Amino acid sequence: MSETINILVGSMTGTAEMVAEDMQAKIEEISDHPVEMMLMDDLDAGVFAREGVFLIVTSTYGQGEVPDNALDFYEAVDEASPDLSAVRFGIFGLGDSTYGDTYNFGGKLFEDLLNRCGARIIGERSQHNANGAELPEEAGVEWIQEWIRLVNGSGVTA
Repeated sequence: MSETINILVGSMTGTAEMVAEDMQAKIEEISDHPVEMMLMDDLDAGVFAREGVFLIVTSTYGQGEVPDNALDFYEAVDEASPDLSAVRFGIFGLGDSTYGDTYNFGGKLFEDLLNRCGARIIGERSQHNANGAELPEEAGVEWIQEWIRLVNGSGVTA
């Protein structure tokens, strides 16, 4: 059996959750990976003890922060600074390029945090632009197909 894809969702308005739901459906359609989606609301660093790989789907809020429902989780992982050297992850970030200095910082903050804890990213962080023409759920479904190929091929970036 393939490893579980754990999708962790940080969302203010529900867009990231909708994208994650569409990604989950696509993963289930194209692979034999079990998928579990969790909102970040009540998560802590212990979530990374789960089997499988992790996919962070998060928006950006305010002045380049993680969304409200992800803030406690982000701070808990930052404070605990666990050894995540056995963890592999991907990030699909949502942002709006009209906020130039903080564009897509929600995803960037999570990437930086997980890297500091020793986790290894699979592929590159995706940065969807709400100011562009492509709908976030379409971009997510397109991106997830390549990411799953990388997961299956062990495409961990050093």
